[in-house]
Amino acid sequence: MTIPRAALYLGLAGLIPFLWGALTLVSTDLAQWGARSLGPRFVGPYVQLSYGTIILAFMSGVLWGFSTKTTGAQAAAGYGLSVIPALWAFFMVGSGPVSSAINLMAGFAGLLALDFMFWRWGLAPKWWMNLRVLLTALVLTSLAVTAFL
Repeated sequence: MTIPRAALYLGLAGLIPFLWGALTLVSTDLAQWGARSLGPRFVGPYVQLSYGTIILAFMSGVLWGFSTKTTGAQAAAGYGLSVIPALWAFFMVGSGPVSSAINLMAGFAGLLALDFMFWRWGLAPKWWMNLRVLLTALVLTSLAVTAFL
């Protein structure tokens, strides 16, 4: 199923802080320029970890919205599951950059599993998993630079 252009372009644009953070970790010159021009919180792991926390919370809201399409026990399960990414970020991000990046990676992998569940329940658009797999792979790759390099 084809991803609508707006969703694809906005999803890809949402990767910029993750990719930028990874680039500034592997390029000292870029990191220095970014710190001078944008401020130190907008380079390296700082931008990735703060933005990743925000995105997990945002995606909790997306899943909550999907849950409104159903009723009864399935709605209750959907609402309950939808808060997990935000709570995960709240409790698991905030220590050092390596452990926080690894925890964010686990959070985004878990989010992908929740995306799949909501998609299988017919609550997400047919193209949803095509978008979510692409974006998650790029997020995990970017965060791996912080976690493992």
